[in-house]
Amino acid sequence: MARADPGDSDLPDREIRLLKNPDGQWTARDLRVGVTAQGESRDVALDNLDAVVEAVEDNGGRPPTDDEIRDLGVDPDVARSQSDELPDVLQ
Repeated sequence: MARADPGDSDLPDREIRLLKNPDGQWTARDLRVGVTAQGESRDVALDNLDAVVEAVEDNGGRPPTDDEIRDLGVDPDVARSQSDELPDVLQ
């Protein structure tokens, strides 16, 4: 669960917004980092947010496996052959 470390004075305070959505899901947003996560409960949303913040700040995570890419309906060879440039609408 998201918790501030009182002994780490070098980091700015964490400000998190937690919202209950009309569909019953919870949305947690870290305003300092600018990332959002969801979950079926408040605790799950906060745990998911912690994982996203860790991935962004600590360069966590890992590249997806070929099976994970296929599960999304994408050919891994095609996905890996795409350029890293953003489409015009996202630039």
